[in-house]
Amino acid sequence: MFTSLLKRSWRRARDTAPPDHATTAHAAVAPLRRVDPESLLRRMEWTVIRRLDGLLQGDYRTLLRGFGLDLSDLREYQAHDDVRYIDWNVTARMETPHVREFHEDREVFAWFLLDLSGSVDFGSEQVRKREMSSELVAVLGRMLTRHGNRVGAILYNGKTETGADLVIPARGGRRQVLHILDRMLRMQAEQAAPEPGQETDLGVLLARAQHIIGRRSIIFVVSDFISKPGWGRALTLLARKHEVVAVRLYDPLEVELPDLGLVMMQDAETGEQLFVDTHDGGFRRRFMQAAELRETELRDGLAAAGVDCLELATDDQLGEALLRFTGLRKRRSQLAAGGGNLRKPIVS
Repeated sequence: MFTSLLKRSWRRARDTAPPDHATTAHAAVAPLRRVDPESLLRRMEWTVIRRLDGLLQGDYRTLLRGFGLDLSDLREYQAHDDVRYIDWNVTARMETPHVREFHEDREVFAWFLLDLSGSVDFGSEQVRKREMSSELVAVLGRMLTRHGNRVGAILYNGKTETGADLVIPARGGRRQVLHILDRMLRMQAEQAAPEPGQETDLGVLLARAQHIIGRRSIIFVVSDFISKPGWGRALTLLARKHEVVAVRLYDPLEVELPDLGLVMMQDAETGEQLFVDTHDGGFRRRFMQAAELRETELRDGLAAAGVDCLELATDDQLGEALLRFTGLRKRRSQLAAGGGNLRKPIVS
């Protein structure tokens, strides 16, 4: 029971809650802010992008590398090399493992796999998870396109048979970033009064991306990972061909439930409603235990896929979170150059 509670993003309903707790329960949901793509992007350019400029694109060999296709040389395999670049024909002839080296193409193709299902509408602070997703796309998209790279997106709301409602092909320029933001905000407006739907299946989105994205790219999976189980296999297959970064959105209330008294919770995706007594200490402890179990399963799934994870809370400062994440990636790359483990995933 408590695991199913945890897998959902709950909305407090003021009209159905007891009078003594109606205001408190309703206040737990962040207000929906109406913004337009241009004002959102301009705000991110002034508050975040100026500070981060140069960090993501200033050092391709340590942060966001291009994927060259021109063979440069062959050399003997070393402990920190990626086994995917082993040339098996040469290895068989020389009886010593050899890897291929390529001329690096610095043009980056980046894709955003955007989970815009009902669960991302939740937010206990001033910002919802959906708004954090939009701000992240604005920052990363603009930092990539201003250096001549191309970005695309696959938008998912969990209500269609294919799961992917819209595919935006990869293109460059500021207008492309505005186009992606516009479609994200339109979907937000369409879901302002959500109807009961089906539970999110993140595996559908990841499997769809495998068929759509042909060229080796950097893929940002932006989701709260509140989904049906079984997405780990699809993520592993995607990470074999592309460089995948998981951006996990979450809210503090999804980890620790405060004492709000008797409140009604509603599943944002299926519409199921349930009264719970948050004053019960035993209930809150079981909720925390279920949250810890889910956190462990999520981290194990990402580690098994070899995917780095940027954890972004609704009360986080986006610029600070990106600085921490890029710093960890740079340090890991520097350690790998000295013979460390390049493939060990990081969580920030």
